[in-house]
Amino acid sequence: MNAINERLLELHQRGTPVLAGLVGVGQMGQEILCQVQLMKGMRIPIVVDVTFERAEQAYAMARVDRALVVSTNRLEDARKAIEAGRFVATTDWQLVTALKEIQAVIDATGSPELGVKIALETIQAKKHIVMMNVECDVTVGPILRRLAESAGVVYTLAAGDEPAAIVELYRFATALGFDIVAAGKGKNNPLNIYATPGELAERARARDMSARMLCEFVDGSKTAVEMCSVSNATGLMPDIRGMHGAAATRDTLHKVFCLESQGGVLTRGGVVDFAIGVHPGVFIVFTTDQPRLKHGLIQRDMGQGPNYLLFRPYHLCSIEVPLTAAQAVIYGESSGHPMRRPVSECLAMAKRDLKAGETLDAIGEYCYRGSIDRVEVAREEGLLPLGLAKDCVLKRDVPRDRPISYQDLESMPETLLMQTRKMQDHLLA
Repeated sequence: MNAINERLLELHQRGTPVLAGLVGVGQMGQEILCQVQLMKGMRIPIVVDVTFERAEQAYAMARVDRALVVSTNRLEDARKAIEAGRFVATTDWQLVTALKEIQAVIDATGSPELGVKIALETIQAKKHIVMMNVECDVTVGPILRRLAESAGVVYTLAAGDEPAAIVELYRFATALGFDIVAAGKGKNNPLNIYATPGELAERARARDMSARMLCEFVDGSKTAVEMCSVSNATGLMPDIRGMHGAAATRDTLHKVFCLESQGGVLTRGGVVDFAIGVHPGVFIVFTTDQPRLKHGLIQRDMGQGPNYLLFRPYHLCSIEVPLTAAQAVIYGESSGHPMRRPVSECLAMAKRDLKAGETLDAIGEYCYRGSIDRVEVAREEGLLPLGLAKDCVLKRDVPRDRPISYQDLESMPETLLMQTRKMQDHLLA
């Protein structure tokens, strides 16, 4: 039985807690570390960031005694510190994968390029990988999941993030045999597909986050990434390119995200989408043709049908992530993972008129935004995946609102992420 609280308490009483390593202590990583310090049966004895000071500050936020923190990039010093019950601050993420004591690694970097390096080395070291890096997941998640299975470890999305929260509802509904009409999330920020970091700088400072990260949310890229991850974990697909993003309230979700013949926006069931005006929260719209169950759903105040709503009114982001690491170590289970073959692709759409010779910047910046379409459409049109766009050089102009294709490119950087994606494409061809 999945009584995670009881299992963690048992581990605490035995003195054998789950040991996880954390790479990246920005806002999300800081919250993970603070949460684990409140838990029994789990520890994060090593954290990584770009400077020792940032890693040390994260431990201070988590109320770890500074005298217990060892700052080092030496493997032997880190090992001795952990064996002595101390904590390690480091700038070398490879220490985490090299330490035999660490059972799971949490990637909270948000960088697809760094994420694939961390994931591959973690899997090679036969440790579980908790992927908060959804941008990496939608680019190479299927092959990382296969490699993890071959190594006997778990590749998993992170609890609390919207994809895993949606998967939680999806697993519940499909286990009961219901038919899924739509799975989605509320849009947490106003949608402006042409937003740039420059115009969001003041808002970002007020929220203590980078303007690039805020822009990734506002321009819809993050929503496309998250729903692509859900799609590839469930087999549900976008109804149209970019999804509908219809306006709704919590009470009308099941009346909006249903078939056109029923007064909704969908041309078919089994889709991923997002709602404007509902936040926070994630949802599943489901249906059944079983008369007795329809009656039972009415009696339980689920409405008159034919569609019914499951709504999770919160997703606590990084605060829930430690449970995924514990679940992977204790039960060998994921909070969500890609299917063996993807069904959707996250696309790079020109945010402005792009010119030949330009070098593309990063997700959430000035050149492009994320969108989503079915994988067969992306392959047929030769469209560039969002996660591979950074540092590509254009050989011809691309007008605003058009997807960027491989044929538009003069060159692509030969990164490990690119190489891994080529392996995935070859494997699935």
